Amino acid sequence: MTERPLDIVVLGLSLSSSWGNGHATTYRALLKGLDRLGHRVLFLERDVPWYREHRDLPDPAFCRLAFYDAVADLAAVHGEAIRRADAVIVGSYVPDGIAVIDQVRQIAEGPVGFYDIDTPVTLAALERGEDGYIARRQIPDLDVYFSFTGGPTLRRLESVFGARRAEALYCSAEETQYRPTGEPIRWDLGYLGTYSADRQPTLERLLIEPARRLPHLRFVVAGPQYPADIRWPANVERIDHLGPADHPSFYSRQRWTLNVTRADMIAAGWSPSVRLFEAGACGTPLVSDAWPGLTELLPDGEAIVIARSTDDVVALLGTPDEARRRRIAEAGRARVLAGHTGTARAEAFAAVLSDLRGPAAAPAPSARSRAFC
Repeated sequence: MTERPLDIVVLGLSLSSSWGNGHATTYRALLKGLDRLGHRVLFLERDVPWYREHRDLPDPAFCRLAFYDAVADLAAVHGEAIRRADAVIVGSYVPDGIAVIDQVRQIAEGPVGFYDIDTPVTLAALERGEDGYIARRQIPDLDVYFSFTGGPTLRRLESVFGARRAEALYCSAEETQYRPTGEPIRWDLGYLGTYSADRQPTLERLLIEPARRLPHLRFVVAGPQYPADIRWPANVERIDHLGPADHPSFYSRQRWTLNVTRADMIAAGWSPSVRLFEAGACGTPLVSDAWPGLTELLPDGEAIVIARSTDDVVALLGTPDEARRRRIAEAGRARVLAGHTGTARAEAFAAVLSDLRGPAAAPAPSARSRAFC
């Protein structure tokens, strides 16, 4: 715990809606952890119709959530909160993100950082000369660049892109929500994730083809935006969308759950998805594709099973070893709870922000708190 509570403003893609994105659950775990540690957060979210129609957390108890319609509203409506904040963090994929960062830097008196939940995708775009939600020119002006990706990417952010300070801030599991439910097993292997063209070949190799070869077993794929022309085997159940409240039940009813990683994140390595930790916290043993850094987080054969081919999955499911399955589930859950919870991430996040602020840089909490209420 840092010496005193912090007032933090976060501008992110979405907190209110988990529909079609992995950002909301990532922010929820982090912000719940910050609240648990006594810090105060104002989350600013662009009011867009596709999330407005699918809000599953319109009024969070662990932070203040406010919506804005345009970049100009940040100064007109929320300028005082941004100015007084101990730190302001802008996230990846925020609409008009470049303008948002410029606006925030003009207003904020405290440190301004960026939280990239899509680092490999971001850097690949910047190297192609594409500016989406952050411009390359902005990176050296930020006080800290929090990255979803660790490992060599952190050094690359500093040496190639000029980041002053790059810090890994992996996703996490919100430990009070993600836990085993004790429900009976319904599926032998499942997957939770929004459709992505570059993940689909791996899903085909590690779930759909095994389902074809093992017609007596039960499989499930949950998530929106899958094309209508995908030919699902008869033993693969499809669920279009599951809100976070249903995730623990979904994971707890799987014998094994599959993690599939996007191509850019495989290339970068050290990019664990939020689903990896959430499923692990629910005590569901994990099967994953391979990428650098994974075994440092969850050792292969001990806390996870790495599958490289259809045959690997067929062998795992076709010759069940319940004692081994339970050992892997317990080891995975233990590792997640020991170091990959929302509280653990919040402690690391707040420590960096406190370090940037210095020991006595902010006014009294009673004066600042008026900007957050």
